[in-house]
Amino acid sequence: MLDKFKNWLNLPPARRNRPAPSPKLWACVEAPMPFLAWLSEEARARLRHLCQDFLSEKEFYGARGLRLNDEIMLSIAIQACLPILNHFRGLSAYRGWVGIVVYPSDFIVPRQIMDEAGVVHQYEDILLGEAHRNGPVLLSWHDGRPPSGINIVIHEFAHMLDEADGCPALPPGMSAKTWKEAFTAGYERLCKLDAAGIDTILDPYATDSPAEFFAVASEAFFETPLSLRADFPDVYAQLSMFYGLDTANGEEKQRGTRLIS
Repeated sequence: MLDKFKNWLNLPPARRNRPAPSPKLWACVEAPMPFLAWLSEEARARLRHLCQDFLSEKEFYGARGLRLNDEIMLSIAIQACLPILNHFRGLSAYRGWVGIVVYPSDFIVPRQIMDEAGVVHQYEDILLGEAHRNGPVLLSWHDGRPPSGINIVIHEFAHMLDEADGCPALPPGMSAKTWKEAFTAGYERLCKLDAAGIDTILDPYATDSPAEFFAVASEAFFETPLSLRADFPDVYAQLSMFYGLDTANGEEKQRGTRLIS
């Protein structure tokens, strides 16, 4: 499959151009994404333009017989572009690779590790998604309905912003020391709570490594920001500066509007 994928990536750039999504398609794809309501109208308009640029640069490949359509590709584009909507690097943060491989469900990736004795052990990982720094990004679609509380696309594209182990390149004005302190404390606290069997807003998978903590926290930042701010305020504050958004404030305003109406 990888050989086929590499050959497919050699298509000339003109073959990757797509017509702009119609208003009907936008409405259809955005409807199941309540977290878009945390954004202002101006931000949502910019997100649409960013998605069109993203779609013109990236190539999608349906694995295991998955037939990709405009709805699937636009849905992925919207969620992939959320983390870079106000990011200091913008779409250039995703440049240097073009491929997005979409599976119809979980997929298996063969692995091998060498132990201290030099013995190589082979095994298989069952994954929902995987991001390779130089591409491709692998995603499972699950008919557009991932497991509850999980946003596979935001998670994997957060990994694409990560430089190493949960420490992405920060915009000017942000302190790497403050970031590290907030994320180290948040990660260690989550690990202790998980070990004690105490549930938090973050999926326990975040305890796997600091890099996974960053990606899972990024999911929560966009999908359940008020809860993240309440449970991990320092982590939320750093993500708010990093992504250039105050999603919790947006959710707060949206929920207040609903209560009044």
